[in-house]
Amino acid sequence: MNSAVHDEVSAQEEAYYDILRPLVSTYSRTPHIRSVAVVGNQPLAPSAQRAAVIDAADLVFRVNGFRLDEDEPTVGRRADVVVFNRGVRPTPWFFQDYTRRLYLMIEPGRMHEENPKIPDFWPRDLGIVTLANREVIVPLNRVIGQQSAVDGLWATTGTTMLWTATRLFPNATVDVAGLSFVDAPEQRTWSHAFGDPSAVGPEHLIANEGRLVRDWISSGRIRFHR
Repeated sequence: MNSAVHDEVSAQEEAYYDILRPLVSTYSRTPHIRSVAVVGNQPLAPSAQRAAVIDAADLVFRVNGFRLDEDEPTVGRRADVVVFNRGVRPTPWFFQDYTRRLYLMIEPGRMHEENPKIPDFWPRDLGIVTLANREVIVPLNRVIGQQSAVDGLWATTGTTMLWTATRLFPNATVDVAGLSFVDAPEQRTWSHAFGDPSAVGPEHLIANEGRLVRDWISSGRIRFHR
């Protein structure tokens, strides 16, 4: 793979991210975002160094049913932007301090008549911003060799989170942790840092996603923390 190709952004996509960027930036701890942490939900061994890198970032992205550190440092304590889908299983940390976070929902299933109902457990005073299928989901899936609007295959929420973060802040240092498919692209079950395992959905070809992320690692586009 050629990482330079992956960094190409169409005028339509750029216009979309230009609109979204100021909103996302308001949840950063600094007005000038130079570092971003993107954290998945893979179970990881404790690491004070990893946790410190994540918490030191200007902006921290988390995904779906994430967990935060409470005792032993592992993946940090901050969550500024939460990227999720309607099937999310909320953990004790998911709605913690929710008025201070931005929640971005992906809904690729809407291209295939997915029910647009908001989850019943959603707080009445918490709004949702939806990531656009046309400017986010479709371009990402094209890069990893899937036609989401046609074949019903689309990237995981974790990869979509990483893709969005790098599009929003292309000049920032991006530290990534907790994406299990990077090293285990053939897995059929997700293990989570909190909660029971779940099957990898048939709509995901995580080997394709693993190739993209490994290419970004080898090119230096992102720094991956195991």
